[in-house]
Amino acid sequence: MDLFANLYLGFSVALSFENLSFALLGAFIGTAIGVLPGIGPVATISLLLPITFGMSATTAIIMLAGIYYGAQYGGSTTSILLNLPGEVSSVVTTLEGYKMARKGRAGAALTIAAVGSFFAGTISTLLVAASGPLLTSVALSFGPADYFSLMLLGLIISAVLAQGSIVKAIAMVVLGVALGLVGTDVQTGQQRFTFGVPELSDGIGFVAVAMGMFGIAEIILNLERPESRSVLTNKVDSLWLTREEFKRSIAPVLRGTAIGSTLGILPGGGASLAAFGSYMMESKVSKFRHEFGTGAIEGVAGPEAANNAAAQTSFIPLLTLGIPANAVMALMVGALIIQGIQPGPRMVEAQPDLFWGLIASMWVGNLMLLVINLPMIGMWVKLLEVPYRHLYPAILIFCAIGVYSLNNNVFDVYLTMLFGLFGYLCSKLKLEGAPMLIGFVLGPMMEEHLRRAMLLSRGDPMVFIQRPISATLLAIGAIALITMLLPALRKKKEAALAEG
Repeated sequence: MDLFANLYLGFSVALSFENLSFALLGAFIGTAIGVLPGIGPVATISLLLPITFGMSATTAIIMLAGIYYGAQYGGSTTSILLNLPGEVSSVVTTLEGYKMARKGRAGAALTIAAVGSFFAGTISTLLVAASGPLLTSVALSFGPADYFSLMLLGLIISAVLAQGSIVKAIAMVVLGVALGLVGTDVQTGQQRFTFGVPELSDGIGFVAVAMGMFGIAEIILNLERPESRSVLTNKVDSLWLTREEFKRSIAPVLRGTAIGSTLGILPGGGASLAAFGSYMMESKVSKFRHEFGTGAIEGVAGPEAANNAAAQTSFIPLLTLGIPANAVMALMVGALIIQGIQPGPRMVEAQPDLFWGLIASMWVGNLMLLVINLPMIGMWVKLLEVPYRHLYPAILIFCAIGVYSLNNNVFDVYLTMLFGLFGYLCSKLKLEGAPMLIGFVLGPMMEEHLRRAMLLSRGDPMVFIQRPISATLLAIGAIALITMLLPALRKKKEAALAEG
């Protein structure tokens, strides 16, 4: 009965006019940036962080969450009509979706992508609602040593699951942790790594790092790429599935939902890994696997369900443990901290309106997205015709205004541009920004729990081994790191990523 009472509280919060309006706005923006190739939810959320200061915490997180899972819906449109993924998790959809469009079944591909995403989003939202309080009660038994080990495990897995060299991923994690330690030490009052710059005494701003690494850098990269868009508008006719297509889609959607719900919880995993895993499974177990590569509907239904399920369940470690599962969740942690809320197990009791309101808004947002995506497909196709050179000046202007408005300090604008150039350089050197951002968020929290653990144990480092939970988490992290450093397994990972 408690679950139903909590869900009633959540829907009463989510269905208020203000929250409903911002959920719709977030879903609409998410779909738009999912449709537009080369922008993505990480860049968009980082650019919009400054406007959340004037909102309540619940409204801000509901809107940002809507942008995230809205992008999973919108990304399928460009994948199917342009053979160009609007979002990273939609890369797999291009493999079969575009070929379906070329065969005249673009409408069916768009429909199964939207319906599969809605089903997966509904199931995974129920999973978040059911598992959240359970994991929260478990997390309350964690001590400082356990939290430190859990965060360290999250950093290790985010590095292990990152694309490319694991050494580069670890380097980016370490850099993120180091950047997070810049500023004034809370316990001693000493300044660290500020190099005599007064503006750094309060630390490097989260918005400057996120907006620069993912917003400004993405704009520079997009300006390098020639615009070449050939939209198959003449192929979008009937949105109805045939009976055969509907039957063939049921099992892939169910399997994709299960895969996405599981992989979404893993740090560094998220929607893109879930979509890839679903496609690989369907290409092995489907009765129609001989059609893969020619426009098999299973290759659209499974990955689209998986990426949306993963987008929803990635909120589980954030809401229950305060651990971000991916770069978007790291931005969510930053948004909550900006609002004065520390995500973690006590948030269920301290902020029940936010916790249950967000969960209820996920289902409401999924219903909105189903309506936004299918009947309005013509409008999204028109949006694809807007040249990027007309979009980026407005994005840059709003970015500069937003950063400056945080502290009314032009130094923050310079810092954002500096991180933008650094993010661009990282992209050229095949260095992922997501592990760095996760390290930047978790670094200060890890330091805090490390100090608490050492204080309680009177300086004995064996406390991390003596506590069963901490020892288990450290063992899992060590095994994951060692196995991925083995040459044979590393080659398999690189081959799998190349195939995806």
